[in-house]
Amino acid sequence: MITLFASRVYNLVKKVPKGRVTTYKQIAAALNCKAYRAVGQALKVNPYAPEVPCHRVVKQDGSLGGFGGQTKGRKIIAKKNLLAKEGVVISRGKVKDFQKLLFKLG
Repeated sequence: MITLFASRVYNLVKKVPKGRVTTYKQIAAALNCKAYRAVGQALKVNPYAPEVPCHRVVKQDGSLGGFGGQTKGRKIIAKKNLLAKEGVVISRGKVKDFQKLLFKLG
């Protein structure tokens, strides 16, 4: 069952265009809360990928964060590959030109 909170998170993430990223904090702020971890938990179980492009959500410092409930391994490689296909360069574990690519919600 998808919660109202998760639905709101998914609706915001759908707005992030290809080649751009947003942050867990940006999403929480757009929802008028500070529940960054709850945002991450909602994205961890995202049943609508790739229509809800959770790979475009990164940490506030531009590092990748998690993907599919993992912070290492094949899932993170998959996140990097999805971002690379959209033109987002990852260097030393962070989004290159992060501030330029940051899509601000609300």
